[in-house]
Amino acid sequence: MRKFEDFPWPRMGETKSTPVWTGSHFQVDSKRFKILSFGQTISAWSSELTEMHEREAPSSHHIDLASRAMAIESMKMLKTRERPILLDVGCSSGFLVEELSRALPHSEVIGADYLSELVLKGAKRLPNNPFLQFDLRECPLPDACLDGVTALNVLEHIDDDQKALAEIYRILKSSGLAHIEVPADPGSFDLYDEVLLHFRRYRLSDLVAKSEAAGFIVRKATHLGFLIYPIFRHAKRRNQRLRSHLSIEEKRRIVADQIRVTNKSKILGALFFIERRFGSVISYSKGIRAVLRLEKL
Repeated sequence: MRKFEDFPWPRMGETKSTPVWTGSHFQVDSKRFKILSFGQTISAWSSELTEMHEREAPSSHHIDLASRAMAIESMKMLKTRERPILLDVGCSSGFLVEELSRALPHSEVIGADYLSELVLKGAKRLPNNPFLQFDLRECPLPDACLDGVTALNVLEHIDDDQKALAEIYRILKSSGLAHIEVPADPGSFDLYDEVLLHFRRYRLSDLVAKSEAAGFIVRKATHLGFLIYPIFRHAKRRNQRLRSHLSIEEKRRIVADQIRVTNKSKILGALFFIERRFGSVISYSKGIRAVLRLEKL
């Protein structure tokens, strides 16, 4: 069966025809589209921030590797389904889309992001995966069309995160899974969060409450970065002291330097490796990111 043969792709704008995914592009009547785009307004993210992060740590930062591994672990729980359809929201250049496609070869994986230039970049890297551009608060996908959704470091960029969670719940099928990750510890909000345009950091208990309010059942609630949390807190306190008297250019330089230095740390990589080995069977009470595995009954 051709991939996405029966998937209900949403129509763009005033177009009356339903898009068809050919395996390399979308066909709408006689027109071809690399991505489907559904409008863009002001975003709490930018292509410049993506370029900065990927320049200093392309796809290999230790925390990002651990983050994607946890998301894949959640989505592998859907492997008994015949053709699970997965969506990675906030896909950026498509690293998780690529890894999900490789880890679950019988699945069908869609990438989505808010900025068209990021979606196009992902689509060029991975021409055999469909990519969408939309605002998660106004998701164009129909009800109950997906088996799994991943959203890594997305909600903190959205003013109405409750609406975004409700949309994820709406587009999931019954027994579908969502894997959510956000920055943890509101007391650690610093120049890093300011530069990366975060609206907030989260207490795990608050994220659980918001998810349950959206209708989800919480299957796992944990943290990422438990073993480096004391070092993290120290660095955040220092950044908070600097935050009030630095220019935005100086703050961006500090953030870029921190990403580059931590990416090169072999000790950091070892700590994340150890944490992941035990994380599949235990939950961590603290960390630098809060992580939930959610189910829609």
